[in-house]
Amino acid sequence: MKYIIIGGVAGGASTAARLRRLDERAEILLFEKGEYISYANCGLPYYIGGVISDRERLFVQTPESFANRFGIGVKVLSEVTRIDPERKKVEVKDLKSGEVYEEGFDKLVLSVGAEPIFPPLEGIRTEGIFSLRNVRDTDRIHTYIKEKQVRKAVVVGAGFIGLEMAENLAARGIEVTIVEMADQVMTPVDYEIAVVVHRHLKENGIQLRLKEAVKAFRKTEKGLGVELKGGNLLETDLVLLSIGVRPDTRLAREAGLEVGEAGGIRVNAYLQTSCPDIYAVGDAIEFPHPISGVPALTFLAGPANKQGRICADNMVQGNCKVYEGSVNTAIAKIFELTVGATGLSGRLLNRLNIPYQEVIIHAASHAGYYPGAVPLTIKINFSPTDGRLFGGQVVGYEGADKRLEMLSAVVKAGGDIYALAEMEQAYAPPYSSAKDPVNMAGFVADNILSGLVHPISWRELKKWESQKYTLINVCTPEECELGHIPGSLNIPLDEMRKHLDEIPREKPVVVYCAVGLRGYIASRILMQNGFDVFNLTGGWRTYEAVMEEERGGEEKREIKVEQPLEQQGRIVGLEVDACGLQCPGPVMKLKESIDQLEAGDRMLIKATDPAFRRDVTSWAELTGNPLREIREEKGVITAVIEKGKAVTEERKRGSENAKTLIVFSDDLDKALASFVVANGAVAMGRKVTMFFTFWGLNVIKKERSGKVKKDRMGRMFDWMLPKGSRYLALSKMNMWGMGARMMRKIMKRKGIESLESLILQAREKGVEFIACQMSMDVMGIKKEELMEGVQIGGVANYLEKAEKADMNLFI
Repeated sequence: MKYIIIGGVAGGASTAARLRRLDERAEILLFEKGEYISYANCGLPYYIGGVISDRERLFVQTPESFANRFGIGVKVLSEVTRIDPERKKVEVKDLKSGEVYEEGFDKLVLSVGAEPIFPPLEGIRTEGIFSLRNVRDTDRIHTYIKEKQVRKAVVVGAGFIGLEMAENLAARGIEVTIVEMADQVMTPVDYEIAVVVHRHLKENGIQLRLKEAVKAFRKTEKGLGVELKGGNLLETDLVLLSIGVRPDTRLAREAGLEVGEAGGIRVNAYLQTSCPDIYAVGDAIEFPHPISGVPALTFLAGPANKQGRICADNMVQGNCKVYEGSVNTAIAKIFELTVGATGLSGRLLNRLNIPYQEVIIHAASHAGYYPGAVPLTIKINFSPTDGRLFGGQVVGYEGADKRLEMLSAVVKAGGDIYALAEMEQAYAPPYSSAKDPVNMAGFVADNILSGLVHPISWRELKKWESQKYTLINVCTPEECELGHIPGSLNIPLDEMRKHLDEIPREKPVVVYCAVGLRGYIASRILMQNGFDVFNLTGGWRTYEAVMEEERGGEEKREIKVEQPLEQQGRIVGLEVDACGLQCPGPVMKLKESIDQLEAGDRMLIKATDPAFRRDVTSWAELTGNPLREIREEKGVITAVIEKGKAVTEERKRGSENAKTLIVFSDDLDKALASFVVANGAVAMGRKVTMFFTFWGLNVIKKERSGKVKKDRMGRMFDWMLPKGSRYLALSKMNMWGMGARMMRKIMKRKGIESLESLILQAREKGVEFIACQMSMDVMGIKKEELMEGVQIGGVANYLEKAEKADMNLFI
């Protein structure tokens, strides 16, 4: 029996070695048009970056060692140019001598791989533009960087290889910009996971140009110019194209073999092509996806090696083994971060019109009380009917790979979310938690399918009109100060049962916390008290990350230190370990610890909650305790804070640049002025608090508050006072209401916002409304008569806000 294998990397070399182990007497020829076989394709970026210093370590086998060990005829620099299925012959060109000859076969294996995509852009063949697919490409890039002393590089395309190359180019001190046409990097993962990678890339100095496409490449005086369709020109020394690859099907097409709808060589379950004596493996084939059943491509070394083994068994033993397909489990190291995916993403499920539900959890790599626990985010997509697991994604530091493999095993087995909940992992505090994060994902999904909680994603929440639901933040007030969704009420979870009567029942309630757990508990309380409740998936952490990206991202904040910490002559008097604590734990620990210091002393605190980097910065600014240093390594954030000296009253008043307004009047013109000022201040990024007292309470009344039980004096006031903003009079020229109506008519004709519109804008932008409790008591006004979102407070509440403001108006 004579076997010919075309292609000598993962799939081809694996097939050849297995064939020999099964059939010692067979004649086996392996043709490879390149110079090398059986090399570590996935290791190429790390050789360029210097992580792998010895080039020879990239080669699993040389042509000589492979031929000697397995008794295989290895023909490198030999390109198969044609296949004749009927005559069972191939045409081969020796690329060294130019000789063309034929070889016969009994069975043939195509392992021709994929080829990089080169779009027809102007200047794409300019010197300094590369793709990375094989050892030859690697050597060319490596040499070019060294000889040209490359200082800047542009990576076009943000797939796995593109990001790995960005990291490895940066490791050589090269300034890297990534240009990607999509709105995210790594399209196999969903947006919520990708934004974590975006932030990490920026923190490591990588410039991201998302939703940008390349128009042309051109030579410039400084080197290379990358012209973007948006009009910008990026100056660079080197361009790496990582736009993608496509199956190399030329030989198959010309031989009359079937090519499928996904663009790959069509094979059956035995990896046979449409010609029974020709098999195919690796990147060139397409095969039905185990979940969707839709033909799909797989550009991964693991499946290619497994296919080679199955293919060899079937050729020698007569189609005895079935290939079940790949769920495309892929993982990448991006600087210190690990990110990976298995199965179908939400984006792909939407494209295939497959209904799904999602869960996002934020957890720690192992038990939080054991030192070194670092953050981990898991997202799963599953069937809303039977819970079948469609896919999973993980991003984090330590332990991310282990969780991805657990998810992959369940996806590949056709398992469901209940299998995740029941999965038994090896547990000890240094390795996991008693409830592993993968178990937790299963528990949360189970709660959803059983109706114990109704989830809402950030996308869904974004589409809802704010006036049609009540948004409640169940975090502590301290957490709210550090970040919250504009327009949300703050009712801490532990106080929820005391405030049930203050929550409107006529419309849905959306609750959220830092990561989702307290939101779930709040949901259970509210649902069992008759409320229609939704819990925000992934909590504030996911919402804040995606909203930051929607706003265009935030530049990495650099904290400058005049001298390294050990040279500053200041001793760190206290070291605090807050690793493993979830928000608000690290900040609470910080607040407790800073009180132990004297002014000028410093403390060092370590935390693994991803939000702590921003929280500690905000906290330091709010409290007047200078942040002297902040750094992050492998998910551990280390901050050095100095205990501030007594803050002057002036600084207290101006520390937030906040504005406070006392609204005493219910005149229409004065109310308009109040909200024009408030909205203007918010537009400038200022925090605004409006304190409504006495007649000003009429401005924030509901138009229809229903029946409210009042005493006789309260009913008298109710009869005399306006019923809401639409019934306010002018302070002058009111003319029994005609003036107010004229004013509104003129405003409408001139396109000026109405008072009601200005009030709505203020609420949506996060202006804080406080109603004076004493005034309400005197005038018989009940909370039920006021708009949703209004806080009831006293003068002390107002003065606390005014003390931190640099402007206070009385209207």
